[in-house]
Amino acid sequence: MLFRRDTTIVCIVGILSLAAFSTLSVSDSITSLFNSFTFAITQLLPTILVISIIVAMSKILTISGINEVMILPFSKIIKNPTTAFWTIGLLMMIISFFFWPSPAVALIGAVLLPVAIRAGLPALGVAIAINLFGHGIALSGDFIIQAAPKLTAEAAGIPVGDVIEASIPLVFTMGLVTTISAFFLLKRDIRLGKDFPTVSTSSPTEETDHSLLSTTTKKWLAIMIPIIFVIDVILMITLNLQGGDATALIGGTALLILIFTTCLAHKKRGLEESTNYLIEGFQFGFKVFGPVIPIAAFFYLGDAGYYDIVGHYLPETSEGIVNDLGVALANIVPLTPEVGAVTLTGVGILTGLDGSGFSGISLAGSIAQLFSTAIGVSTATLTALGQVTAIWVGGGTIIPWALIPAAAICGVDPFELARRNLLPVSIGLVATTIVAMFLL
Repeated sequence: MLFRRDTTIVCIVGILSLAAFSTLSVSDSITSLFNSFTFAITQLLPTILVISIIVAMSKILTISGINEVMILPFSKIIKNPTTAFWTIGLLMMIISFFFWPSPAVALIGAVLLPVAIRAGLPALGVAIAINLFGHGIALSGDFIIQAAPKLTAEAAGIPVGDVIEASIPLVFTMGLVTTISAFFLLKRDIRLGKDFPTVSTSSPTEETDHSLLSTTTKKWLAIMIPIIFVIDVILMITLNLQGGDATALIGGTALLILIFTTCLAHKKRGLEESTNYLIEGFQFGFKVFGPVIPIAAFFYLGDAGYYDIVGHYLPETSEGIVNDLGVALANIVPLTPEVGAVTLTGVGILTGLDGSGFSGISLAGSIAQLFSTAIGVSTATLTALGQVTAIWVGGGTIIPWALIPAAAICGVDPFELARRNLLPVSIGLVATTIVAMFLL
């Protein structure tokens, strides 16, 4: 990862090595490799499914123009660079909680970028706000869809709810420190009259077909859809739905909205178009999680998936490979909560270097379990710290090749955007790591 090389082959070699050492059989080792992928896909499938459905739903909302109607009232609030930055950021965060940042980037950028520029906020400032609030705060917490905490919780062997609860102070510490730092640095540069270069780039947004729905219908749907999701959130709280149950509720709701909206918009072609949107959603989901599956397959060997993958039991005295390593490490190196927090932050940064915030968070969960066993501190807090760090770094805030969607929609250079985000994100990481030390 330090050399920006793909880790898939390394993980496959790791699976083969562990299987060969356990089974002493070439055929069983090769079988274990396939089994590991099957096990990982089985574990990840609910997460892949809900993301695919949400992206498919977002596509019809964008094409039909419903998304534009949802956003339009907020354009009246934007009067100056300050209101532009915080309005765009907070709106991006809210939408990203429900739809994930990927579809929200195109929506926010297409509708509010011209408004923000007229208010005096440069395009680079819009890109910074979109990145930090969407790919930073919303994605690192992922409180609604719960894809990220589910991955880290499974790797750490703890309930999803524990990770979410532990991540709340870390997510908001990171978010507040980073966004405030970025805002003041941006305001300073605007005041000093610094140049904010833009580049010519084509917009990746979908073309809106205003003929699909009437203005009145779009307004009603723009009101009802957020209300429906708010009802989902209320149900999660009142019925104490977490993890898979919460994901299923959001996914089922998104699927119903997708079908209803598509049939309403495309009428006689509604049945066929619903299938097309679902296909595009699944293509997106497996494209995003394609690199995650072999990596997760390796990390699942650390505990829960060992027998299912290899077909052999660990020794009776074993508490799982990861826990065993933690106990062994505790006997060799004097570890402290402070060392554990710094290490998890470092792991998060390293795993994020590949530009995919999700490919390494299973590793963060495994190492959090290792250190918590060795030190005797909160597994959930360490897991949440690794998750927050990995997604802030790799999810699209300081890695140039992960910034391309936001940079493209705003017409700025992704390397310039990464450079601008680097200092605020670094300040946030230091502050969040210190807070985590006290929470341990």
